[in-house]
Amino acid sequence: MTIDLLPHLKRMLSAPGLSGYEDPVRDIVRDAWELLSDEISVSRTGSLHALKRGDGPDPRPRVMLSAHMDAIGLMVTGIADGFLRFTQIGGIDPRILPGQMVTVHGRRDLPGMVVMPPAHLLPPEAGSGVAALPYLLIETGLRANEVDKVVRVGDVVSFAQEPVDLAGGALAGHTLDNRVSVAAVTHCLDILSRRKHAWDVWAVASSQEEVGLTGAFTSPVEIRPDFAIAIDVTFARSIGSSDWRSFPLGSGVTLAWGPNIHPALYDEIAATANELDIPFTREPAPGMTGTDAYAIQVVQSGIPCLLIGIPLRYMHTPVETVSLKDVRRAGRLMAEFINALPLDFMQTLEWK
Repeated sequence: MTIDLLPHLKRMLSAPGLSGYEDPVRDIVRDAWELLSDEISVSRTGSLHALKRGDGPDPRPRVMLSAHMDAIGLMVTGIADGFLRFTQIGGIDPRILPGQMVTVHGRRDLPGMVVMPPAHLLPPEAGSGVAALPYLLIETGLRANEVDKVVRVGDVVSFAQEPVDLAGGALAGHTLDNRVSVAAVTHCLDILSRRKHAWDVWAVASSQEEVGLTGAFTSPVEIRPDFAIAIDVTFARSIGSSDWRSFPLGSGVTLAWGPNIHPALYDEIAATANELDIPFTREPAPGMTGTDAYAIQVVQSGIPCLLIGIPLRYMHTPVETVSLKDVRRAGRLMAEFINALPLDFMQTLEWK
């Protein structure tokens, strides 16, 4: 079975799935991973687990691939004169919100838009520039006496734009952070479905990363991997972001290097990338990475970790942009690395 990567990714991008409310996107990922795995389940905290068994003798070593599937978004906090007040789920810059089309997930889904009151109706300190989050509202078109029949405080709100194909093999849209990494894991499983590999492979679409790494802290307790590879987006170079913390778009993945990363694992996967001519950049990660890798590393007595980054522009906006080549490269690198793992690999792994 071969999964067509772009339609799979676009289907994920068209689904809501905010942190703690991942059901819609989890169902889409499950549809794909059921075709590529031997067992599939949902954890107590909403992460999706898929096992692809290796062909080595029992008990086989286990590698875990972790990519968070949840997205940032909004939550209704009040209703005033038919307009919705809201707060954020995850990190959102209020400057990008006015004019955005959204979907309010109430008793039924409602289209809406984020609006900003005219400057003369705002307090003097908020009347110039973009209004702060407390002054922004969502308009649904319903009358004041109709809104509370459909919308309740606590209902979630997702961005509504469909993904857009750009020139040069780029794709733009919301929630590319981190659905592109889930797509990379799918691509990895797709390649491994046509290969023999000794290790068991556990694929995890983790939950609630944007609000506290919940799935990354809990899934390893259940799976108990020998080591893990986290996959997430990283900053791609664009105007105003060209220092050491950003990386070329479309020129390969990044491999993080720092305290969250096991140095011997880094050397091994870097060697694999070099052998296969898969381009990568060493990404300095001098502290906590803020990704699943940080949480997984400190579970139980400690789990050796790698972190693969997919460069992305305009992070945490509705126009996040990636190169599809980098998504495929990330999936292929994981598959080739896993395919070559010997059964005694962990016996040779030392922190040095």
